[in-house]
Amino acid sequence: MNAPLNLERLRPQIDHRHLDALEEEAIYILREVAGSFERTALLFSGGKDSCVVLRLAEKAFKRRQADGVYAGRLPFSLMHVDTGHNFPEVIAFRDALAAGSPDTFIIAHLEDSIRRGSVRLGHALESRNAHQSVALLEAIEKHRFDCLIGGARRDEEKARAKERIFSHRDQFGQWLPKEQRPELWSLFNTRVRPGEHFRAFPISNWTELDVWLYIAREAIALPDLYYSHARQVVRRKGLLVPLGPVTPPQDDECVETIRVRFRTVGDMTCTCPVQSEAASAMDVIAETLTATLSERGATRMDDRTSDASMERRKKEGYF
Repeated sequence: MNAPLNLERLRPQIDHRHLDALEEEAIYILREVAGSFERTALLFSGGKDSCVVLRLAEKAFKRRQADGVYAGRLPFSLMHVDTGHNFPEVIAFRDALAAGSPDTFIIAHLEDSIRRGSVRLGHALESRNAHQSVALLEAIEKHRFDCLIGGARRDEEKARAKERIFSHRDQFGQWLPKEQRPELWSLFNTRVRPGEHFRAFPISNWTELDVWLYIAREAIALPDLYYSHARQVVRRKGLLVPLGPVTPPQDDECVETIRVRFRTVGDMTCTCPVQSEAASAMDVIAETLTATLSERGATRMDDRTSDASMERRKKEGYF
């Protein structure tokens, strides 16, 4: 049996050269976006990936002061799609960040789409995750965005694995896998016709481990739910389902309180934690090194409906 991994002892020896290369590529992509499009927004979910993209954007466009704070403004807005079923910890984190930032935050509320009738729910507790696409596309039309920056990565899920860094969307917001543009030698085709837009993914080539190594190196703040905490859950279809007002237990389920953390953050009705004692970024890195399931495979109910569920949602305008 191998000895337990002691990352604190290994930390001074961790080679950051691959992170430097990934950071350089991401900053290049972000500056390419700023130079190619007129109306851009950074999709900020409050998740770890969008927090990393935000830090990269700060490095690309702001000035780092002696105290480590980045001064100045980004050349684009930040936008969050609020489903009304987000985790309270994420909303509190978003609001605190927005209150202390000079950048413009746009909130697209799914409740507004429900009131307009463009989203119709089958029942009050239905998952709103897939319906985010409608609120997102309505916000794109309202603000006339021609490019949205997102934190999606290729290692998350197979539909994302085959999407380009600069992802073209037609006039209906659809992603057409067979009509993707080639990206050879980091040459990006950003030509956009009226009504169309792009999604740009600066950390597409990063892995979950790269993200956590970068969070540890840069001391990036995250919502508390990314680290170990006690939470009431039920075990359902091999997942730990977190309990809350929109995710009540079923009659035959046993409620447990265990220590968990979230590997990914989405709508409360479809995102599950994993059992964990990881209380810091370095602890999470140690767990990630030994994980045998992908973060979405271990935590997302919405990806289990079919093998092509993510690709279908992306064709409909999803992130």
